[in-house]
Amino acid sequence: MEPSDRPDPRTVLVRMRAALPDLRQSEQRVARLFLDDPATAANRSVAELAEQGGVSTASVVRFYKRMGYERYKDLRIDLTREATRERIQHANLPMVSGDIDRDDTVEDIVAKVAMAETLSIADTAEVLDRGALSAAIDLVLAARRVDSFGMGASSFVGLDFQQKLARVGRVALNWTDTHSAWTSAATLDASCVALGVSHSGATPETVEFLAGARAAGAATIALTNHGGSILAAQADVVLLTAARETQFRSGALGSRIAQLMVLDCLFLGVARASYDESMAALRRTYAAVHGAERG
Repeated sequence: MEPSDRPDPRTVLVRMRAALPDLRQSEQRVARLFLDDPATAANRSVAELAEQGGVSTASVVRFYKRMGYERYKDLRIDLTREATRERIQHANLPMVSGDIDRDDTVEDIVAKVAMAETLSIADTAEVLDRGALSAAIDLVLAARRVDSFGMGASSFVGLDFQQKLARVGRVALNWTDTHSAWTSAATLDASCVALGVSHSGATPETVEFLAGARAAGAATIALTNHGGSILAAQADVVLLTAARETQFRSGALGSRIAQLMVLDCLFLGVARASYDESMAALRRTYAAVHGAERG
């Protein structure tokens, strides 16, 4: 494999995290070895990794090929480089695990949440496809209406985006009820955009919403951590986050903050492209809110 054909070494750990839900159990064990201690794992042979993970050497080979590598030594090189880069880049972060433990102090909790959110933002900024972001900006700019939907925490992310678009005079709706979202999706047309938000990309209700909108003719955008997900398959444009999940799901805080970051970039791209109109709308909405407060 020529160097130009190899995956981007800066995304090797991010791609491993994103691939975890779709891997076989044996391959997940291999991935965990790399993710838990990439520098150490990169110094082990295929046989050593297989023995440590309690899997076959074939599982290790399948795993690195799924990550886009024909040769194990190329993966080892990229892992070593990325582990070194992360260690230098995150040198000022607290040396703590991402999981919340029974005996954690309040200080530990603050440190772990700060670390999870900081790393999620940094990783997402690294891997966010600028071409996909530009395409999403163009879709929103041309849309007469933008509908968003997500379940749980993803619903709040969509609400934040809807409120931002409304502040610059754009018609935007965020649906919190599943049946209302599906009904709305069925009434969209080619002049509309539908945004589905799901960290896993597998939330059935969100997938149905985006599929319905697409069937009705609307342009569709998926915001997810998993590019190979069923939600992504329903999208014209896929915006990927790179949040880090943990056993206790303090990583869920990281996924939410990463989603907010991506949609902030989308909103600011739309506002910049329509700068004069957006600034005028912001001034009017600011005056309306503060005038009401004084009254």
